[in-house]
Amino acid sequence: MIKAILVDDEKGALETLSGMLNLFCKDVQILGKASSANEARSLIKEFNPDLVFLDIRMPYENGFDLLESIGNHTFHVVFTTAYNNYALKAIKFSALDYLLKPINVEELQRAVSKVSKIVVNKEQYNVFKAHQLNSKHEQIVLPHKNGFQVVNYNEILRFEGDRNYTNVYFLNGKQFLVAKTLKEYEELLKDHNFFRVHQSNIINIKCVKGYIKGRGGKIQLIDNTEVDLARSRKKEFLTIFKSL
Repeated sequence: MIKAILVDDEKGALETLSGMLNLFCKDVQILGKASSANEARSLIKEFNPDLVFLDIRMPYENGFDLLESIGNHTFHVVFTTAYNNYALKAIKFSALDYLLKPINVEELQRAVSKVSKIVVNKEQYNVFKAHQLNSKHEQIVLPHKNGFQVVNYNEILRFEGDRNYTNVYFLNGKQFLVAKTLKEYEELLKDHNFFRVHQSNIINIKCVKGYIKGRGGKIQLIDNTEVDLARSRKKEFLTIFKSL
């Protein structure tokens, strides 16, 4: 069983989440519910949970304040929030789990299923905090089947979509498969010198070596690979390329 604690300052939200877990996540045992960060600290100390569902925005201390006060911890956190623009970009950069309210059953089940597969690491929270302070922070956490890797943007050559997964190619020739869609990275990295050139590829603009004319054309990267350029993205890409 997965031992869990629920933290939310809204009683209705606590009861809704509790009911959903009881109905749809039979392997979760709810050990306690807290309506404040202070109550949550006591429950965490008492029960040593595997999983904490944590509301982001609470009075006095928010969810991130709570984690900061605890320091190193071994439980997995799933953030819950009704504010889809509140800190979510930093959470995504950090590969931390979150659920938007109203919570979707399938997304809840997916989050719970990750608990036994993910090792909690402070480095993820360090990346989160850095992005909270500076949206141009140069690191991202890439989750893969064996855990995750913290990398700098300038280490990445391109992203190639593979259905619900993405292959990440590095300048040093390495690559690995990430359990996120290409669209997620398109939205996340659009302000960090990455550009979606085709349905299947996002490239690091700083790694462009040249361009071969054609209907859409092909883009040459500094490792001598060539990727297709969609006709619909040609004009925008050439404008960016000429400004490099």
